[in-house]
Amino acid sequence: MEPIVFINGKVKYPITLDPGVWIFDDRKIEIDTYFHADRVQVNELEEYTIAASKHWQKEIQEGATMPPTLKTERKFEKQRLMEGTFGIPFEPFLKNAEPETGVTEVIVTTDEKELTFPFEVALEFFVGFSKDGKPIKVTEGGPMEIYFGDASNINNPIKNVRSFTVK
Repeated sequence: MEPIVFINGKVKYPITLDPGVWIFDDRKIEIDTYFHADRVQVNELEEYTIAASKHWQKEIQEGATMPPTLKTERKFEKQRLMEGTFGIPFEPFLKNAEPETGVTEVIVTTDEKELTFPFEVALEFFVGFSKDGKPIKVTEGGPMEIYFGDASNINNPIKNVRSFTVK
């Protein structure tokens, strides 16, 4: 079996997902952090503007300084990637497929069965793709696992996902 998952059905653009490359995606989040951290809606442009303004003001007042811990930060990031359990929100992928107007459900096809979810619930899926720093193998229930947005299945995710069909 291939570690590839499809988004198809009533979408403008069918999408092929390869969870093996998500480790390089900046949207990845550690699963524990995602479900236990307080989630706040953030305006990214506004946050960037504020951060850039503060940085610019600091450089004007104090002069430019290079961070002395850049090598240390890279070391810890590498260690975190090699030991972490990661996932990624499913919403951007589903929205990029551009579902047709009037869709109401998403069918998740696994090796054993098909599960039907309301479209709004599917938008809140969190998709796990890595455990303890290693990709989830097809033989271990991979290539991805689905967690509900409310973490109600945190200990029993949907495994062996093969496709998402928008209806």
